[in-house]
Amino acid sequence: MALRTVDQLVTKSQVVSLPRDTSVRQASQVMAEHGIGALLIMEDDALLGIFSERDALTRVVAQGLDPDETSLAEAMTANPVTITPKTLAVDALRLMTEIGFRHLPIVEEDHVLGVISLRDFVGAEFQLAGEPA
Repeated sequence: MALRTVDQLVTKSQVVSLPRDTSVRQASQVMAEHGIGALLIMEDDALLGIFSERDALTRVVAQGLDPDETSLAEAMTANPVTITPKTLAVDALRLMTEIGFRHLPIVEEDHVLGVISLRDFVGAEFQLAGEPA
């Protein structure tokens, strides 16, 4: 089996992003509408952070914060780890496993191309990474 790269795994789709002053509730509604588990925080095409379902749970709900009053700037993971489209899929999966993230932004020359999710991987990458499929 040939090793696939991230750009071979992820279909090109619209990048879902919001500005950092968006409320956590608004962001959660956008995520639900798009059926996604994370979105990017961007301003003027610059990637500032990523906000995931886990961030909503651990940084807002579990802390007793009001999702209408809490901004993404307060709840996001700032300066997220990124990968390039030519990163090997198995290497991306290993990185996600090591750092405990389910989503990684795909960036090339400071241009955000998309996000890879654990759902994008198939059994072959899990086997190569040493993870159960």
